[in-house]
Amino acid sequence: MTTPQDIDFEKQVHNNYAHSDHLDNQTTNIGSQYGAQYDADHHVTKIQTSGDNSEYILIGRTKVLKSELIGAFGGTLNPGVSAPSPYSFANPAPLGLCAFALTTFVLSMVNARAMGIQKPNVVVGLAMFYGGLVQLLAGMWEIALGNVFGGTALSSYGGFWLSWAAIQIPWFGISAAYTDKKEFTNAVSFFLLGWTLFTLLLLICTFKSTVAFFSLFFFLFITFLLLCIGDFTGKVGVTRAGGVFGVITAFIAWYNAFAGIATKENSYVTAYVLPLPGTKKTDLR
Repeated sequence: MTTPQDIDFEKQVHNNYAHSDHLDNQTTNIGSQYGAQYDADHHVTKIQTSGDNSEYILIGRTKVLKSELIGAFGGTLNPGVSAPSPYSFANPAPLGLCAFALTTFVLSMVNARAMGIQKPNVVVGLAMFYGGLVQLLAGMWEIALGNVFGGTALSSYGGFWLSWAAIQIPWFGISAAYTDKKEFTNAVSFFLLGWTLFTLLLLICTFKSTVAFFSLFFFLFITFLLLCIGDFTGKVGVTRAGGVFGVITAFIAWYNAFAGIATKENSYVTAYVLPLPGTKKTDLR
């Protein structure tokens, strides 16, 4: 409801800005005067307010709620209790799965000795920034959404890629600390063995999911197992087999990511989700 005070206030504003066609030029001049350098000789005019409790602030000819203006500049970073955020997160799982899939694909092609490539240096950048950092962030966002499994899996494998990249970078001095090449190979084997056991743990937690999601962790478990055995035994053929399974794992991860991205609203092609036998819809995320 408009009060008499508001009417008088609006009349006063109208009189002060009778030449409204020059208002934009005046605002530009004022901005260039005060934006570049503070000048003590210029006087800042008093902020005009309206309303019963001065809850409105006048900006030009627009009235803005003071609470909204303060919130826009001050945010909600309060040490005490604050109102819940009006924003909601999108599903970060496809991002994490894509980061995992692409990094796994490139390294697995190297492990499979595709095109005669044996040095994995090209994977280090992906492992640091995409499979590592981006996947770690996706895992943190999963935790923010309350998804314990997704947060644990994505964050952990993000940590895997970061730690793997650290082994490859001479600056960390990890490989240089081992004077015996066989000792270094066995140490990396234990590294892979730990991730094999961790993947088995996650695999058990996917029994009540979909075929695609279960297949992802099943093939990933086989991949880690073969790479671990290949390093322990020194048999290149086993390592190459692990690379082949890794490529399959990457494509399954991409399929799961596509299932989370493609909808009837944005694509004519959507992924078919097949629940495992005995799985209820309430068991699926």
